[in-house]
This record gives sequence, structure tokens and C-alpha cells, in this order.
Amino acid sequence: MTTRVSDAELQFREFFAAEYGRLRGLGYLLPSDWAEAEELAQEALVRTYRAWPRVRRHDRPGAYARKVLINRHRSLLRRAKVEARHLAGRRAEEAYEAELGTDGLVLWSAVRRLPTRQRAVLVLRYHEDLPEAEVARLLGLPLGTVKSLAHRGLARLRGELGSAAMEESGGHQR
Repeated sequence: MTTRVSDAELQFREFFAAEYGRLRGLGYLLPSDWAEAEELAQEALVRTYRAWPRVRRHDRPGAYARKVLINRHRSLLRRAKVEARHLAGRRAEEAYEAELGTDGLVLWSAVRRLPTRQRAVLVLRYHEDLPEAEVARLLGLPLGTVKSLAHRGLARLRGELGSAAMEESGGHQR
């Protein structure tokens, strides 16, 4: 049994044969990496194939494929930037955590589980050793709210870690 290839399929095959080399070359000029160029060209052609019923009517379907390739490359660059920023942040966090020691890591892990405002108050009040009035000013909160958040945050940490661990780590009220 022979399968009949449609006119659209034949047109795309011809398009593929004519454009793949150009797309691969363009893909190489962007990142200067042949493996990535191959992936960009292939991705552009797959997306062009999906849109082929519409794209084949264009005067220049190759321009559509090039646009797809360039947009994909931009998307990969944006993703790489986000990943690089994330990795840089993780490295700084890991370096800081290495300085804390085992007990400090346990305490910091518990502090990170606190609600955001409680955590901010406790960090500013006890880690940065700021007076309650300064914490209130920095966070834009009333002094009474800062005192209440500190009290509830410390109570939660004591409950989670035990009062002996809190006293050893210096997390006592002033």
C-alpha cells in the first residue's frame, strides 16, 4: 500500500531542504555553537511545520522560520539570564549558610519558615541588633506591631526548637 504525499507535504519538504542550511548558519552566528545552532534550526522548522498550512501562503515562508529561530534564541537568552541570577543568589546564600555552623543552620531554617513580617522583624531586631523603634521605622509598622510580631515569632521558634536551643543561640528578648 502506498501512501500519497499531499502537495503541502511536498512543499514543506522542498522548503526544508532549501532553508535548513541557512537556518543552521543563522543559528550558529547567534550563539557560536554548532550544537545549539542545530537545535535552533530544528526547533524553527518544527514550529514552521506546525504552522505550514498558514505559512506556505506567505510570500517568504523562510522569513517566518528565521523569525521563529531568532525569537527562540532570545527566549533561551532570557532563560539563561534568569538561571544565572538564581545561581549567583544561591551561591551567596550557600556561602552565608556555611558561616552559620550546624546550630545556626537549624535556627535559620526555622526562621525562614516564619511568616514574612515576623521573619523581617526578628532578623532586623536580633540579627542586625536594631532597636524596636528603628525596626518599626524601617518596616513602616507601628511600634506595638513590631513588639507583637517579635513576641509571636520568638514564641513560635521556641515552640519549634525548644527554649534551650533559643537561649544558646542568643534569641532572647531584650
